[in-house]
Amino acid sequence: MAGEHDHVFLGDNHDRNEKRTWLVIAITATMMVVEIVCGSLFGSMALTADGWHMSTHAAAMLIAALAYLYARRNANNPRFSFGTGKIGDLAAFGSAVVLALIALLIGWESLMRLRSPVSINFTDAILVAVIGLVVNLVCAVLLHENHGHSHGHAHGHSHGHDAHDHNLRAAYLHVLADALTSVLAIVALAFGRMFGWSFLDPLMGIVGAIVIARWSWTLMRDTGAVLVDYNSDAEDLSPEIRRIVEAEGARVQDLHLWYLGPGHRAAIISLAADHPKPVTYYRDKLAAVQGLSHLTVEVETA
Repeated sequence: MAGEHDHVFLGDNHDRNEKRTWLVIAITATMMVVEIVCGSLFGSMALTADGWHMSTHAAAMLIAALAYLYARRNANNPRFSFGTGKIGDLAAFGSAVVLALIALLIGWESLMRLRSPVSINFTDAILVAVIGLVVNLVCAVLLHENHGHSHGHAHGHSHGHDAHDHNLRAAYLHVLADALTSVLAIVALAFGRMFGWSFLDPLMGIVGAIVIARWSWTLMRDTGAVLVDYNSDAEDLSPEIRRIVEAEGARVQDLHLWYLGPGHRAAIISLAADHPKPVTYYRDKLAAVQGLSHLTVEVETA
C-alpha cells in the first residue's frame, strides 16, 4: 500500500459484467416488443404491464451498461479524485427512480382497466407470458453474481466487505422483478381462462406495480447509502482497523471510511501513541484488512 499506486477502483469482474449486461439488454428489448404488441392485440393488461415493466428494465440496464462503459473509459482520469468505482451506484440509483415512476404508471393503468374492463384472449396471452418468464430467468442467470468469492491481495483488491457490484445487482434485481410480474400475469390469465375472472388481470397489474415499487425503494435505499458514504454495520471496517492499531500500542483519534467501488474502500486514520512507529509500519499492518484499497495514515506523539 506504500509508494505509487493507481486510483482504479473498478470491480474485478467489471468487463465481464459489462458484456453480460449488453447481452441481456438485447434479449430483454426483443421480448419487450413482443409482450407489448401481443398484450395490446389480446387485450391483456397483465401482459401489457409485464411488457412495459420489461421496457423499464431494458432502459435501466442500458443505464447500467453505459455506466460500465463510462467508468472503464475514465478509470484513469485524474479529475476523478478517487476513481470511477461509484459511477455504477449512481446509475443504479437513477434506474431505481425511473422504475418507481413506471410502477405508478402501471398501477394507474391497471386501476383504469378495473374500472373499464376489456376482452382478453387468454390462451395466446398465456403463451407469450410464459415465453417472457423463460426470457427473464435466462437473463437472471446471466446477471447472477456469486458474492462469496474472495481474494487476499495485499493491496486490498478483494471480495470481502461490500464487494458486490451494485450496478450489476441493480440489473439483476430488475430481471428478478420482471420474472415475478411474468408469474403474476400467468396466474391471472390462467384463472381468467378457467373461471372467467377477468378482474384478476388488472388486479395482478396492481400487485406487480406494488412489487416494482418495492424493488425500486430497495435500490434507492442501498445505492443512496453508498452515494452519501453511509457505512452499514455489515460493511464497517472500523472495528478491525481499531483492533490492529490498538494491538500496536496506538490509539485511533480520528477515522473516516468510505466506499470507492466494488470490493474497494478508503480510509483516513489519525493515530496517537506514546512511542509512535513510522507511518509505513502502520500501513503495512493495516494492509491485512480486506477491501481497504486506499489508506492515508497520520501519526502523532501522545
